[in-house]
Amino acid sequence: MLLSQPLLHAAVFALTVLQALASNTFIAAVYEHAVILPATADEPVSPEDALALMNSNMDVLEGAIKAAAQQGAHIIVTPEDGIYGWRFTRETIYPYLEDIPDPAVNWIPCTDPTRFAPAPVQERLSCMARNNSIYVVANIGDKKPCNSSDPSCPKDGRYQYNTDVIFDPEGKLVARYHKYNLFIPETQFNYPKEPEAITFETPFGKFGIFTCFDILFREPAVVLVSELQVDTVLFPTAWMNVLPFLTAVEFHSAWAMGMGVNFLAANTHHTSVSMTGSGIYAPDGARAYYYNMKTEDGHLLVAELDSHPRLTATFPLAVNWSSYALSVERFSPNDNDFGGLIFHDWFTFTELTKPEGKRTVCQKDLCCHLHYKMSEKRENEVYVLGAFDGLHVVEGQYYLQICTLLKCKSTDLSTCGQPVETAQTEFEMFSLSGTFGTNYVFPEVLYSGVQLAPGEFEVLSDGRLISKTRPTKPVITVTLFGRWYEKD
Repeated sequence: MLLSQPLLHAAVFALTVLQALASNTFIAAVYEHAVILPATADEPVSPEDALALMNSNMDVLEGAIKAAAQQGAHIIVTPEDGIYGWRFTRETIYPYLEDIPDPAVNWIPCTDPTRFAPAPVQERLSCMARNNSIYVVANIGDKKPCNSSDPSCPKDGRYQYNTDVIFDPEGKLVARYHKYNLFIPETQFNYPKEPEAITFETPFGKFGIFTCFDILFREPAVVLVSELQVDTVLFPTAWMNVLPFLTAVEFHSAWAMGMGVNFLAANTHHTSVSMTGSGIYAPDGARAYYYNMKTEDGHLLVAELDSHPRLTATFPLAVNWSSYALSVERFSPNDNDFGGLIFHDWFTFTELTKPEGKRTVCQKDLCCHLHYKMSEKRENEVYVLGAFDGLHVVEGQYYLQICTLLKCKSTDLSTCGQPVETAQTEFEMFSLSGTFGTNYVFPEVLYSGVQLAPGEFEVLSDGRLISKTRPTKPVITVTLFGRWYEKD
């Protein structure tokens, strides 16, 4: 006897749950999407034209979702702005928005599309999840009417939010998140009145979600991990790479290690604005990642992760980030210390003039210590040890403490801190530490060609970031990126 369609979906979903429950791991997928952008417009397009553009992008996403499901993926994350792009004013984005209800309403848009206001995007995403028996994570826009009784209601009578939605393998809306930390150009959206800490349970762990710029702030990012103890974080993003520390794959991998969680980062792909870099990251390093500034193609990543990483034997030990560095004698200033800018922040640098040795550089309360040995000191490449202890105030305000071993762009010391993508110098060893005032420190190692180093370095419990391979591949930077949230 053939099962009816609803019974078939129920059977497939039940099988998926049983399979997940039977394993301590799950299969994750992220898709880096080369978004089809709308034409720049001064006036809003018609709802029909807006939906046509969004359907064009969802056609691509649906192909990626099907491919991920065929590879056994239980969940797929798609990028921020992945359905309509980002060329909008507050007025011109309005035709692309839908009213997204609270997930407590227990709604499957695929099977009940008329229950609320017209929501063709939510209906289609729901059907993608349901038809492929997979959790689907997407970024869309939410609109909420308001009136004069609300003193913060915008003049046009509505709130507009940058919003993530999650549909489970039955197509049910199980989570909705309104982005709290908007990037400066996002004037088309409103800030939520309060930060949201959104979690949901799955057969393979507790999940949380936030969006792009949120990662640099305590709420909601740190709250989800440190207070709500999620196992996996979902991260739709439209990340513009900023070497040397804020390249997507570099920082996202470091954040997963520093916070001790799985991290599924799906980036948009648009090389003209340096958008690329997606990955599936575990606390012990990247499981799969993608960085490509040469073509305009999308890319699917699929990898296996531990459902509960804190319970695994490979989960990193607790780190006292200042323990070793505080035991090292603070030297007097070096004769060749100098200053330089990295992404608008004024660092104190000292040059590595010898092929091996120990160096210290300090700024305010932060002293950075480096023990190193180069395989060969090249005359055409200069490396420095740098320290920054201060408030970053350009596209947002957040307090940083950074220790970095860094390749300069040229032998001219005034270029130290400028973006570099290639290097030739290998190291026999390095050990980097700092007198951090925060426990939130993210370890980064970036090799030539913007390549990560999974499994090739480790962080000791006393706060030292050390190399494990001998020699290393050519090094762009070795960095301890600290966030002191209390000083923001």
